[in-house]
Amino acid sequence: MTRVLIGDDHRIVREGIKQVLADAQEVCVAAEAQTGPEVLDQVGALGGPQGLDLVLLDIALPGIDGLEVLQQLRKHWPTLPVLMLSTYPESQYAARCIKLGAGGYLNKSADPDRMLEAVRQVAAGGRYLSPDTAQALAAAMAATGAGGVESLSHREHQVFRLLTAGCTVSEIGAQLKLASNTVSTYRVRILEKTGAKNDVELALLAERHGKAPRSGTV
Repeated sequence: MTRVLIGDDHRIVREGIKQVLADAQEVCVAAEAQTGPEVLDQVGALGGPQGLDLVLLDIALPGIDGLEVLQQLRKHWPTLPVLMLSTYPESQYAARCIKLGAGGYLNKSADPDRMLEAVRQVAAGGRYLSPDTAQALAAAMAATGAGGVESLSHREHQVFRLLTAGCTVSEIGAQLKLASNTVSTYRVRILEKTGAKNDVELALLAERHGKAPRSGTV
């Protein structure tokens, strides 16, 4: 039996995923979580890989975003497979998720058969790469060493996303629990790595890289 934890803040999404998984007799939903901290608490309560075979993890979780949760899961339970779910296009987050240790990246609009295929493959310890994800990885590899968004660290990418969403340095600091001067330092590094001269050019870069998020999201 493949025991799955679903981490998503929208109940209707969780219910939809459960309906899809119900078509696979060997898959059962062992737990659900609505926030990043809840995911970590649930995984810990179940003993990590002792009680779970797969975590289905949304990127846009409240409390702690999915990428941060993924890093914590990799740190504390490195053998526990994680399949990332998102409404963001593969070009925006897939490569970053794979680099951080996810076993796959799946858009929530994927058809049920593809979701079941991804769940089975990642839970078995394999990798699930859709054609779009493979293309995003290839683009990221091509960009490595040439600067750009893919060269940013996880924290730099968080700051980049918030800057391009129109957040001020103080707002970013409050959301990420960082001092304003630390955020300013990250901003300088982001400008250097991307080759942008100012926040306007960063916003244009974000538009080319993928649709910029709404203000206040990471």
